[in-house]
Amino acid sequence: MKRPNYLEQIKERIDEAEPGSVFIPSDFFDIASAVKVNMCLSRLRESGHLNSVLRGVFAKPRISLLLDKNVPPRSDDIAKSIARNYGWTTVPYGDTALNMLGLSTQVPAIWEYLSDGPYKNYETDGIRIQFKHTDKKNEIVDVSNKTALVIQALRALGKDNVTNVEIQKLSKTLNWSEKQSLLSEGQRVTAWVFEFIKQICIGDNYE
Repeated sequence: MKRPNYLEQIKERIDEAEPGSVFIPSDFFDIASAVKVNMCLSRLRESGHLNSVLRGVFAKPRISLLLDKNVPPRSDDIAKSIARNYGWTTVPYGDTALNMLGLSTQVPAIWEYLSDGPYKNYETDGIRIQFKHTDKKNEIVDVSNKTALVIQALRALGKDNVTNVEIQKLSKTLNWSEKQSLLSEGQRVTAWVFEFIKQICIGDNYE
């Protein structure tokens, strides 16, 4: 009986992914055991098929035609992979949330995330990522990613700084399904945040 070629199977999955895609070992546990997967990832890193981003986090090379060199993966992809690796539930907050929703064009100096995990800081290729523990689990657990992101963006702006401009931008960003989820899931948050959620989803005529 022919033995399965785990290395080739893992390589094939990586080849099918977009350049810059980020992986962790458990992404391949359906193919082989943890020991075999780690051995294969190490060989693929040595051969140049993967780059090491952080301990246990790898990326498919992404070459910039303008710079003619490999560029780091997207910061959010790295953060999500770290969280996935440790089983944390996370959501961007602060300037990171504002940037990701198009409410700010300023690229964050530190990519900040709330999580149900511990406080952690990471740095790779000049990218700084910070995880901050939160006890407000109702804002990140059992809610959609978009709902959690909007809640954190509103918190980052603050009660007295949310204007019709931000309300309209957020309303245009969300599709009908996302608005329905936001309206339902947002009922568990602070009252002033939910008032703005109602305006985002169905305008000022909420009853």
